[in-house]
Amino acid sequence: MAIYDLNQFLNGLSLHADPDLDFSPDSYITIKEGKRRVKYFYADPQVIVAPPEKEITLPTEDVCFQLDSTALDKLLKAAAVYQLPDLSAIGEAGVVKLVVRDKKNDTSNEYAVVVGETDKDFVFNFRVENIKIIPGAYDVVVSSKLLSKFSNTRYDLQYYIALEPDSTFG
Repeated sequence: MAIYDLNQFLNGLSLHADPDLDFSPDSYITIKEGKRRVKYFYADPQVIVAPPEKEITLPTEDVCFQLDSTALDKLLKAAAVYQLPDLSAIGEAGVVKLVVRDKKNDTSNEYAVVVGETDKDFVFNFRVENIKIIPGAYDVVVSSKLLSKFSNTRYDLQYYIALEPDSTFG
């Protein structure tokens, strides 16, 4: 199915706690939960830029951590509340922490969650606006070659998200 506005679709899914998705052969998907129903129409496939046919692989797997659904939700909410444009995975002092912040402003507010341990030093930067993923828990693998893979732990679903060029490793 083709979705024109992924952010709108994901926000619509967040209106439900545990929805059932019915992918009809018609021109829409039905999202059901209890007495609630949503009819969400597919986009015309001709207006969608499709991913490449070949499988994407990470050039290296330098940092791995698990991101639970609560941490992801709180990070994205904090970014919205404090109007913070950047999400950084930072390795320092033996831990990996995810921080929403404005990396261009040393006095900006920030919100951080520790998500793992590491013996490496790094700062991998993402734009919050690029983290358009279905809510849930993810296994995250980050390459120092400026690419990351978010694998949903519940569904067979993977997102490849580019890092910002100012990211550092080592």
